Amino acid sequence: MKTRQEIKAAAKAAIANQRGTSILLYLVYTVIAGALISIQFIIPGTLGYIIYLVAMLVVLVVAVGFYNAYRKIYLGEQTELGELFMGFSNFGRNFLGGLWFFIFVFLWSLLLIVPGIIKAISYSVVFFILGESQNVDFRKALKLSMKITKGHKGKIFVLFLSFIGWGLLSILTLGILYVVFVGPYLSAAFAGMYVEMRDAALESGVITQEDLA
Repeated sequence: MKTRQEIKAAAKAAIANQRGTSILLYLVYTVIAGALISIQFIIPGTLGYIIYLVAMLVVLVVAVGFYNAYRKIYLGEQTELGELFMGFSNFGRNFLGGLWFFIFVFLWSLLLIVPGIIKAISYSVVFFILGESQNVDFRKALKLSMKITKGHKGKIFVLFLSFIGWGLLSILTLGILYVVFVGPYLSAAFAGMYVEMRDAALESGVITQEDLA
């Protein structure tokens, strides 16, 4: 399995090869997520809150296409903006996958912040699995995510921590640097981490090709 530094180097090279697409994917996804989540501030009261929850789940469906696109970018496969919406082709499964992800992380977070973070990391690659493996149902995707991330949660956490400096620097540019470089870079690096963990799990027999259908 590649080291964190090797994954980040490969991710940086990958987005450089598809810079325009990687930026556009991140920009459009951010706009969609921001627009849907802001509904709760536009429509007050219970109705606004209900719409907000539904919008959050729609964002999670879009996330399937988002992360699958960055997986392709990391692997050097040509992708395009339309990939962002591929999750809607199997909407029911991806919607339920996002719903269960949201519920499980929320319930674990009620215990304490740390257990919530651990479970969020444990389920974090479910969107990659749903995007890559169209025949895996949402329940199995969550189980596979736990298997793939087992023994690697610390590496995932450190990967995200390693971008804190970039995040602080982005504040000085009013977020522009984050959209045009840091966000795509982090997304591609996270995709690379998934690819490496998945391949390691396959090689060790933790999961099989049949599991990924």
